[in-house]
Amino acid sequence: MRILLACDHGAWELKNHLRQWLKRQTGVEVVDLGVDGPESVDYPDCAAKLCRALLAGEGDRGVLMCGTGLGVSIAANRFPGIRAALCHDETTARLSRQHNDANVLVMGGRTTGPLVAERMLAVWLETPFEGGRHARRIALLERWDESAEVGGASSD
Repeated sequence: MRILLACDHGAWELKNHLRQWLKRQTGVEVVDLGVDGPESVDYPDCAAKLCRALLAGEGDRGVLMCGTGLGVSIAANRFPGIRAALCHDETTARLSRQHNDANVLVMGGRTTGPLVAERMLAVWLETPFEGGRHARRIALLERWDESAEVGGASSD
């Protein structure tokens, strides 16, 4: 599995930690898209870089980080085909895969400790999408991506 990593200045230390952790995992290739230091950058640019690379097939999934994870998750979810999930623990990471087929895991560098981040990432990488009723809901999102129609009525 090829994992793309990107962050802004608020999470570069956590990104570096997870890059090293991922390199020790069997069957995982890591692509580090930056940043490489604490100098201030614009989080939308970091999110766009990862999303464009993921949509171009340069990776199987992405991990995106900023100080809280909020900014990059908002930016990433502007890209049709991206399902970025801001997670805070193993449960939210697992459910983001099972129910939402999240292709981007988002974390906060200032809100998530390295050990919690490792556990979340491990669970997220191991958890498959359940499909079923959840696949129908993902299909709704994809139709919205294609048509720019958002918020259609649903019978459930």
